[in-house]
Amino acid sequence: MIVAGEHQKKAGFEYIKNAIKLARQYFSLVSLEIQPLEEDEYLELTQLGLNTVYIYQETYHEKNYQEYHPTGKKSNFQYRLETPDRLGKAGIHKIGLGTLIGLEDWRTEAFVLATHLQYLEKKYWKTKFSISFPRLRPHQGNFTPNYPISEAELVQLITAYRLFDENVELSLSTRESANFRNHAMKLGITSMSAGSKTEPGGYAKSTKELEQFNVNDDRSPIEICKMIQKNGYEAVWKDWSDYFQIN
Repeated sequence: MIVAGEHQKKAGFEYIKNAIKLARQYFSLVSLEIQPLEEDEYLELTQLGLNTVYIYQETYHEKNYQEYHPTGKKSNFQYRLETPDRLGKAGIHKIGLGTLIGLEDWRTEAFVLATHLQYLEKKYWKTKFSISFPRLRPHQGNFTPNYPISEAELVQLITAYRLFDENVELSLSTRESANFRNHAMKLGITSMSAGSKTEPGGYAKSTKELEQFNVNDDRSPIEICKMIQKNGYEAVWKDWSDYFQIN
């Protein structure tokens, strides 16, 4: 996973392109979570080996969106909304969608996101899709969620998406507690992160950079794997090797 902020000079297109070239030497799957790009740029990155792009709308409430992103390229609501279409046209393998749960009424946001997903699946049927559930977590500063969501309501949201679409990937990050993730896995979650570092450079060295969010489940990938197997499920690290007969 290559993550970068919207800094054209330090993390522009050429920087990302070079990062993918380097990462492909060491990893079977390369994904991005960066600023929206143009269709031709996504196409070029796909041809270099990019597999997945996560692009969260954060909120579908267009008027309030401007309050959260008043300036810069990210302030263009329509451009961000159309990013999955540009990705679909570029032939990306997987698109990750989601809203930042807590900004607006989660029920309304979930309905609109489900509608968006349904549209994308019909139009770009060769592409795989993923839904994430990022709840606003404790962080530095004084911003508080406008619409807090409880764990019980988050369970309701997860199960609703699973009933709505039996094939879409549902992903739960280390924002949530170990206890919650252990149980949510049985209700339809199909992808779980592990051993996460959310501050820039966190995997390579000790850093004083601010975290993107507080990690609530700090178990290692091996520990998560054992938990999945203990519950009677298969832990899949990558699922294409057998089909294409590659390592």
